[in-house]
Amino acid sequence: MMTMSLTTTPNGIDSLSQSAQDYALVAQAIRYIESHRREQPELVAIAGHVGLSEFHFQRLFSRWAGVSPKRFLQALTVEEARRALTRSASVLDAAYDTGLSGPGRLHDLFVQCQAATPGEVKSGGAGLTIRYAIQPTPFGDALIGVTERGICALSFVADGEESSAVDELRRRWPAARLVADRAESAAIAQRIFSGATQRDEPLHLYIKGTNFQMQVWQALLRVPTGSLTTYGDLARTIGRPSAARAVGSAVSSNVIAWLIPCHRVIRQTGVVEGYRWGSERKRAMLGWEAAQAA
Repeated sequence: MMTMSLTTTPNGIDSLSQSAQDYALVAQAIRYIESHRREQPELVAIAGHVGLSEFHFQRLFSRWAGVSPKRFLQALTVEEARRALTRSASVLDAAYDTGLSGPGRLHDLFVQCQAATPGEVKSGGAGLTIRYAIQPTPFGDALIGVTERGICALSFVADGEESSAVDELRRRWPAARLVADRAESAAIAQRIFSGATQRDEPLHLYIKGTNFQMQVWQALLRVPTGSLTTYGDLARTIGRPSAARAVGSAVSSNVIAWLIPCHRVIRQTGVVEGYRWGSERKRAMLGWEAAQAA
């Protein structure tokens, strides 16, 4: 069982807050680029759209992504996505064969899933206490819910939708006791997004899902950082080659963002879309990961 008496540092919390603030401007930039992609806007136009000088925008973007805006945007093109899918094929074959994803990935050695039993699902979480709060992350604010069994929720939240996110958590676990707890969820956020997870004990996830959904989510855990996969490839991985559509449904049903990396699933054509928390955020996450991998 996971011990939840974790601690974090003020600097770590400040770092996540700064990353969340940076992401808000980066997201604006990505929206602008997407709507003007045929024009291939220059840096000065993108910076002007978000109300910054070229110098300040370049500095902000590089602080968030670790690379220049130009290098980041290259990772978001369809051509690069296709190349990434090709490169990923052999990597994923090895990962699935060994059950590992290679170094640098929050794979199943560090993220362990425990499914709720049918009785626990039927009871709606009776006797369960969920400690939750909205926390800043490098990809915007997220609702994090934690139980003694592990993390049961990690969902990105748009401005003004905080109450709706909590209501959704309550609907998923109607009989559970929900307790607002910023300190505990902040400690979890720090572990997830600071890269400390691999040095610490594994993160445990406590999730509700069918056997089929659990198979798909476990397969997602083996997709390494910087790699991509398709719905068809996931279907073949779990031994259900004709179930690509059902796999897509299972991917979209994931309620643990980032840790179960459903954002790494794209279409065979290389098009990046169809993410529960917005295609714009998905592009940001994939671009950020590609930059880190590079």
